[in-house]
Amino acid sequence: MASSSSSAIVTVAVLLALFAGSSSAQLSTNYYYKTCPEVFSTVKSGVQSAISQERRMGASLLRLHFHDCFVLGCDASLLLDDTSTFSGEQTANPNRNSIRGLNVIDNIKSQVEKVCPGVVSCADILAIVARDSVVILGGPGWNVKLGRRDSRTASLTAANNNIPPPTSSLSNLISKYQAQGLSTRDMVALSGAHTIGQARCTSFRGRIYNDSNIDSSFAKIRQMNCPPTNGSGDNNLAPLDLQTPTTFDNKYFQNLISQKGLLHSDQVLFNGGSTDSIVKGYVNNPNSFSSDFVAAIIKMGDISPLTGSQGEIRKVCGKVN
Repeated sequence: MASSSSSAIVTVAVLLALFAGSSSAQLSTNYYYKTCPEVFSTVKSGVQSAISQERRMGASLLRLHFHDCFVLGCDASLLLDDTSTFSGEQTANPNRNSIRGLNVIDNIKSQVEKVCPGVVSCADILAIVARDSVVILGGPGWNVKLGRRDSRTASLTAANNNIPPPTSSLSNLISKYQAQGLSTRDMVALSGAHTIGQARCTSFRGRIYNDSNIDSSFAKIRQMNCPPTNGSGDNNLAPLDLQTPTTFDNKYFQNLISQKGLLHSDQVLFNGGSTDSIVKGYVNNPNSFSSDFVAAIIKMGDISPLTGSQGEIRKVCGKVN
């Protein structure tokens, strides 16, 4: 009796695993080969235009893909605007007053709709935009898997719970990423996206005034533009990578070894813990960072996509059809 029960449990577990992986298996790099061959050139043109106007925008666009995928999967739920009867994810703590580039996505979507109406999802546009942003800022390229559909709902609660805050400990980062099926190495590689972009004073105030594992001169420089009192200068910005803040490279990891990580959640990656060796590896071998980042972001893009008849292809990214 016990053995038959165990085998039944194993069978169910295998079926569940197969079912869980089936939707991501439907994603394909040539998904729009026949239905919208112009999608890549159209998206890239929009990304290039946005970054040429503001280099920081590349980091903001990459962040949208991350914040989307960690909540209900890569389904463009992040893009849904609040209405009088609906609270989306944009006012969640990780997004409020900090997500940027929604207008860029809207503009790109409208251009894609002109060449291929009703074909390309907003979720897929986010994935392509993330790749193009990295490449334009000097980082590695990859073939983007496509075929995601857009959700008809969002989750404010999941956005607050799933996205690790800048105060995260190493164990919290590891567990948040593991919950999404991502390994510790994936987590460190994806954290390397902080080689571009900026953060608000409210995100690093605790680090520069309270942490001991920080270069003192670096802390003093950051304190000049980030007062210690909450509510004072909260939105003042500092680069996540003090060396090359608009170039996608491995300098972020060099900063960690020098105890010049801007966020608490950055520096915990190199603080005598289990990820120190990964950080050192990325400093010594930039190509290993590039290859690991590519593998990790492709894996992240596979998180719980809606495929087949699930969801919809939104006409406008900010609202359901």
